[in-house]
Amino acid sequence: MTTPATQASRPEPSTRHTLEVRDLHVSVEEASGASREILRGVELTVSSGETHAIMGPNGSGKSTLAYAIAGHPKYLVTQGSVTLDGEDVLAMSVDARARAGLFLAMQYPVEVPGVSVSNFLRTAVTAVRGEAPKLRTFVKELRSSMDALSIDPAFAERNLNEGFSGGEKKRHEILQMELLNPKIAILDETDSGLDIDALKIVSEGINRFRQEPGHGVLLITHYTRILRYVQPDFVHVFVGGRIVEEGGAELAEVLEAEGYERFVKADAA
Repeated sequence: MTTPATQASRPEPSTRHTLEVRDLHVSVEEASGASREILRGVELTVSSGETHAIMGPNGSGKSTLAYAIAGHPKYLVTQGSVTLDGEDVLAMSVDARARAGLFLAMQYPVEVPGVSVSNFLRTAVTAVRGEAPKLRTFVKELRSSMDALSIDPAFAERNLNEGFSGGEKKRHEILQMELLNPKIAILDETDSGLDIDALKIVSEGINRFRQEPGHGVLLITHYTRILRYVQPDFVHVFVGGRIVEEGGAELAEVLEAEGYERFVKADAA
């Protein structure tokens, strides 16, 4: 999801972009009506040209961070700030965040019966770029991106996510990312449920995206297997609703060998 373009052709980010999260606290209202704090002071900076991996155990708040940045109404920001190139993201509507240059690949994409993949993507591209692309240009662009992701051309006419396998859903998310051309892409457990072949294809799509100028990636995952294909510049350990350790790609190998137990114990103490 990116800034509107003055032309319907695919815009190319050319400057350095930065997503800054400062002292972010987020709560969610439970069925009882009580409010429960999930994020407890997250500090994070992601710039174009960088790939950040957030790793942590189940329930640590990783997905909450993604959804709070994207503007999911379930999550209430009680303190802190989120800015993109200095602009207040939290003051933006969900669609404005997309137009500003944020993209979220969801862990569980929803099914939309009656809406074809091609119609959905052209509508999304139109909303983000500010003008509808010419049909011939869009079809060419769509087919090129689908081919790069080993997606059958017939896929474009299927109902959005309806009856899709896990691999098809995740490849569609990467297809959407490539077409929308955001500044910062947040990928929430994109490796979840993928077999090895699908994992390689999805990883190749992420690598193509992140190698283009003006793009930054925030990759949320439990496991190191996707990091064998998508090399992170920074790894952040997420426990108890905050980042408790940071390092380079070598930190992921430490987590693979040792797990999260020592970080969980330290946070509990």
